Amino acid sequence: MAHTTTPRRDVVVTGLGTTNPLAGTTAETWQALLAGTSGIRSLEADWLDQFELPVRFAGTAAVDPATVLPGPQARKMDTSSRLAVVAAEEAWADAGSPEVDGERFGVAVASGIGGIHTTLNAWDTMKDKGARRVLPMTVPMLMPNSSAAIISVRLGAKAGAHAPTSACASGAEAIAMGVEMIRNGRADIVLAGGTEAAIHPMPIAAFARMMALSTRNDDPQAASRPYDVDRDGFVMGEGAGIVVLESAEHAAARGAKVYASIAGTGMSADAFDVAPPDPTGAGQEHAMRLALADADLSGSDIVHVNAHATSTPLGDGIEAAAISRVSPDAVVSGTKSMTGHLLGGAGAMEAVFSVLAAHQRVAPPTINLDNPEPDLPINVTRNEPVDLPAGAVVNNAFGFGGHNVALVITST
Repeated sequence: MAHTTTPRRDVVVTGLGTTNPLAGTTAETWQALLAGTSGIRSLEADWLDQFELPVRFAGTAAVDPATVLPGPQARKMDTSSRLAVVAAEEAWADAGSPEVDGERFGVAVASGIGGIHTTLNAWDTMKDKGARRVLPMTVPMLMPNSSAAIISVRLGAKAGAHAPTSACASGAEAIAMGVEMIRNGRADIVLAGGTEAAIHPMPIAAFARMMALSTRNDDPQAASRPYDVDRDGFVMGEGAGIVVLESAEHAAARGAKVYASIAGTGMSADAFDVAPPDPTGAGQEHAMRLALADADLSGSDIVHVNAHATSTPLGDGIEAAAISRVSPDAVVSGTKSMTGHLLGGAGAMEAVFSVLAAHQRVAPPTINLDNPEPDLPINVTRNEPVDLPAGAVVNNAFGFGGHNVALVITST
């Protein structure tokens, strides 16, 4: 008997949502991004002086999610989940709030750290006031899977609620997981992305002790400067990015608008160190090549890369070399120069940017690139957006521990 195989289901993006240091909606964010706006600002908090922190700025969310959500609901969520819910509700509405059987509807929303404000605040309460004063909702609020669970409950998604935790690659990995859920027939629609809210004195102190953060306190908006010779570390940011993924046939059947397709996903591990990346960039290159193979494309088909580009002295050069080996002619953007680094939310927010870049055929600028690294082997945008020809877009996301994720996005 002849063996038959089921054709692979194509996955399209039908909804976008983000809230971040630039703005509280996708449209406002994209406008600010193309204008080269910085969302980095000086912090105003008593603990800056209390703990003598060496870093006094970050990319705080432009819109406090607690002002968007009803008060009783917001009080039962960590800030990371509030951000995720705001972005998810925007994405769901953008997709037309489609009617879908709950058992054919999934969620994959990641966080690199989870409810760290809840965790540390609960510990402070316990030390100061005793165990009886710890809030009963503390555990559901601090869980890294809290955002995925809350969104699943709110929207009735029963096909699965997943929360991969892969440091700064988490959000992109969640999107890759959502793509796989649709391809393997578990779901027709998956709401996928990532979130993070870790602007707190302890994480700032910890990252600073690693020498990972920029200390440009006198000029915060110029602090995140990917590929610049004067870069001195990344800038912390907070926010969320969510996409509505849908099988192409399901989207067509309901007449949905389609932004782009997620044509390929690739994941790898450096197996090198729990913090710095493999200096050869082999794992990053492998993830990109796997994503291209999954999309049945080659490096020459890539017209744009939204790079991980955190503005660290070590990481930027490694990624640039890896990109040059895969797609040397691609136009590269380092959008963290404007948003800061959203950690577990970064790859998902930048997936939103990559979808819009493919859809509108324009690459966002990279700001603060005043003195590019000598012999930089890639073509990085500088201060102005760049029009793109037809072609595919790559979104890179890499995390501590050697987690590498690449997504290939194509316009439809």
